[in-house]
Amino acid sequence: MNLDMFRALRNRNYRYFFAGQCLSLLGTWMQKTAVSWVVYAQTQSKFMLGVSVFATLFPSALFSLIGGVVSDRYNRYRVLLLTQVLSMAQALLLTLAVYLKQDAVWEIIALSAVLGVINAFDVPARQALVYDLVDDKQDLPNAVAMNSIMLNLTKLLGPAVAGFAIEQLGAAACFGLNALSFVAVIGSLLALRLPAYVAKARTKNVLGELTEGFQYVKDTPAIGFVITMLGITSVLVLPFTNLMPVYAKDIFHGNATTFGLLDGALGLGGLVAALYLASLKPSVDLNKVLMVNMFVFGAGLALFAYTPWYGLALAFLVMGAFGMMAQTTISIMLLQALMLPAMRGRVISIYVLVFTSALPLGSLLVGAVSQRIGVQPTVLAEGFMALLIALLYVRNLRNIKATEPTVPDAETPVPKTAAVA
Repeated sequence: MNLDMFRALRNRNYRYFFAGQCLSLLGTWMQKTAVSWVVYAQTQSKFMLGVSVFATLFPSALFSLIGGVVSDRYNRYRVLLLTQVLSMAQALLLTLAVYLKQDAVWEIIALSAVLGVINAFDVPARQALVYDLVDDKQDLPNAVAMNSIMLNLTKLLGPAVAGFAIEQLGAAACFGLNALSFVAVIGSLLALRLPAYVAKARTKNVLGELTEGFQYVKDTPAIGFVITMLGITSVLVLPFTNLMPVYAKDIFHGNATTFGLLDGALGLGGLVAALYLASLKPSVDLNKVLMVNMFVFGAGLALFAYTPWYGLALAFLVMGAFGMMAQTTISIMLLQALMLPAMRGRVISIYVLVFTSALPLGSLLVGAVSQRIGVQPTVLAEGFMALLIALLYVRNLRNIKATEPTVPDAETPVPKTAAVA
């Protein structure tokens, strides 16, 4: 294995951050799996699965722009530390709710909404802080790929562990273990050695800075194109993951372990994709790689939809997850390479706004459609939609200039022609 694919770990601060986030995200995926399982087990409603996702993402959409401004105006490190403490408190309350009440669906949804608000401030600060954790800015694209490896490794392990824990210990144990995992990330943040924060003079109010962020995206078509395509995919394709409990219980006639393995297959495909992206040479045309992987995503999803054999279905799910994670991670790579450091919080918050608006709406749409026509036709349709979106990339490829994913210093603007002309 080429150790250069892990070069971002040469940076001490990023290394501590990476280790803490790995343990925390393991707990996060356990909690996500447990929430989906408990909601479906208690309601038997595909629509309520969509509601549970909507409850987490919609508050993030409402407050994400404010979160981006907060990230750019204030000390991102302290903002992130606060959001992690609040996330731990949310997990503890969720543990108590599920432990003390047998039918706690609405409590789960309410606390999911609380987590959505926290995430609106957490995600812009966390993503923007990565830039400060990497001393050699040429390692930043690799750090993005390493984040994807971390996300997918924990997604691979978390649902499988959650399935076992639900059966052996109960759902409350998953939520409690997630609360405990925040000790690791808070400890890693306290161990960071960052330069003393110097507050910058502000000539604009919050509304003025929000407007500046939107104007920057508008004036940089490359960034606008990436965010738009992510939004379309989030509405029409990504919500297929919400239907995994239905596949586990109704299609494959399984249990929580079956569900955990389906979710784990998503994580395995994403992990392989992240390792692949971390090994890419700087000269690779990321736009072409993104386009090809969108086709892989759609083909894998379409093949998975009606496959009756569980083992083969897992293989197709891994294939689809590979394409899904590759196109998502490459999009974030392009954003990180294109945006100015001073605009990071706001650009990320606009991305979060689009994603967290599109995905819950798509979740409600997919939940309603699958309730009406069935889960398998719905997933097949999502696969075909992914293939159509891939054709949009083909159509626009001639207008895309491949960019090497290098990162300028804080004073150097990024050429606007780096991606979409």
